[in-house]
Amino acid sequence: MTQTIAQLFVNGLALGSIIALAAIGLSLTFGILRLPNFAHGDFMTLGAYFILVANGAGLSIWPAIGIGAALTALGMVICEKLIWAPMRTRRATSTTLVIISIGLSLFIRNGVILIWGGENKSLRLPIVPAIDLGGIKVVYYNLIVMGLAVLAIIGIHLLLQRTKVGKAMRAVADDLDLARVTGIDVERVVLWTWGITGVLTGVSGGLYGLITAIRPNMGWFLILPMFAAVILGGIGNPYGAIAGALIIGVAQELSTLFIPTEYKLAVALVLMMLVLLVRPQGLFRGTL
Repeated sequence: MTQTIAQLFVNGLALGSIIALAAIGLSLTFGILRLPNFAHGDFMTLGAYFILVANGAGLSIWPAIGIGAALTALGMVICEKLIWAPMRTRRATSTTLVIISIGLSLFIRNGVILIWGGENKSLRLPIVPAIDLGGIKVVYYNLIVMGLAVLAIIGIHLLLQRTKVGKAMRAVADDLDLARVTGIDVERVVLWTWGITGVLTGVSGGLYGLITAIRPNMGWFLILPMFAAVILGGIGNPYGAIAGALIIGVAQELSTLFIPTEYKLAVALVLMMLVLLVRPQGLFRGTL
């Protein structure tokens, strides 16, 4: 029993690492743009399919992930120019933005089905045996996922705390009008935000493809855990989103000891509801 719990815990860390990467981007867009982007999960799916195409064209997985992440970022920047910037100019309400993001998610998902079909697909990966760590069989690609997630999280921390762009992003998140008055190029910060979010989202889609099949609705099924992670950690706080994602990933996997696997997504919903009832501001302060 102890070994089973340890195995599920490791699996939960891998899942939580993937959710964390995507949730950081979701948290950044909400913290800076005040946009609850329900299309975020489908951009993750789109990134996974870009990686699938690059990998199928003969590239190894790591260059393919780089290309997929770049194309996902480009897609988000295009949507910013065509959709979100005009909506901000018109001072669209939050309700309008939510409806638009849901429509965008449906557009992306059905576009994926139209181009690549609805069946499951897999990346071309070398077969590597599981690694035995003290009696726990750890899938090799789970370790890769966790390692890359840690590196990406460190990179985001350094960007936000040590770079001029990161400091500008934090200033815009605190007070957009004040940031504009002090000379910060807000539109440039917005583009950087979408670019960084796109890279993280594309990478998370590729990493998810390392441990499971790629399918059109994969990101949609993860959107609830992503939002739950953001709410649990404190809306707009990327560090809180990381902590929330790891908690949710582990909780979902451990829940399979007591409930059927197909119901484990409900754990994210339950945790989100409990946090909203007991501590609506989340576990941490909701700012960058």
